[in-house]
Amino acid sequence: MSILLEVCVDSPVGLKAAIAGGADRIELCSSLSVGGLTPSPGFIAFASKSSRPSRAMIRPRVGDYVYSEDEIDVMRRDIDTVRAAGLAGVVIGASLPSYHLDEKIIARLAEHAKGLELTLNRTVDMSPEPLAAVDMALSLGFRSILTSGGSLKAPDGAETIAAMVRRAGGKLEILAGSGVSADNVKQLVAKTGVREVHGSFSAPWPGIDERLVCFGYIGPDARETSEAQVRRVKSALSEI
Repeated sequence: MSILLEVCVDSPVGLKAAIAGGADRIELCSSLSVGGLTPSPGFIAFASKSSRPSRAMIRPRVGDYVYSEDEIDVMRRDIDTVRAAGLAGVVIGASLPSYHLDEKIIARLAEHAKGLELTLNRTVDMSPEPLAAVDMALSLGFRSILTSGGSLKAPDGAETIAAMVRRAGGKLEILAGSGVSADNVKQLVAKTGVREVHGSFSAPWPGIDERLVCFGYIGPDARETSEAQVRRVKSALSEI
C-alpha cells in the first residue's frame, strides 16, 4: 500500500509547487508561520479548481485553541464557505484551558461540517491524553488525526504516534506531521506504521527584499513550499 503525502500550503504559489512535486492531498491554510489559520475565501475557491483534494484549516486567529462563542460562529461560517466551494474537508480542533481537548466544541464543529472529511488538528499534541483523542475522533466521525505524537517534531514522538495507530485500529488515519523530511520519512513510517504523512516541505523565500522586511510585510526567515522538497519526500515514500 502506498503512503499518502499531504502538503500544507498558504499561497497559490505554494499550492502549485506542492502539486507539481507530487502531493496527494493539500491542507489549505493562511499564515503557516504561526501554525496555520483559515485560508481566505478567494484562496479556497482557487484551490477548489486544482487537481488535488484539499482540506481547509479552520482556525480564526493566532494563539490558543480556547474559543469564544463569537469565534465558534466565525468558524461555522468558514466551514460553510469550504462546503460551498466544494473542497473535500476541514481541519478542526478546540481545547480547554487545561489543554485537554474540548470535546463539546469539537463535536459542535464536526456536526456543522457533516458530510465533509474531518481532520483533528494538532491540538492533540498539547493534550495530556493523546490516546483518548483517538477514541473521541472515532466517535465523532473523523477521517484523520494530524499529530507529532506530543513532541515538537514527529520523529521525536514516534512511540506515541505508533500507539495512536494501534489504538485507531485502521478505523481512522493517524497523519504524522512536523519535522518530516526526505531524510527521515522512511524511518518514521517504519517506526509508527502510519500510512499518511504531512508537512510544509518549504525552503527560504527567494530574494527577500530588505525594504519589505523593514516595513514588516515579510519576516527575514520567511519560507515557501518547495517543489523540490516535496518531490524528494515523494520519491523517498515510493521506496517503501
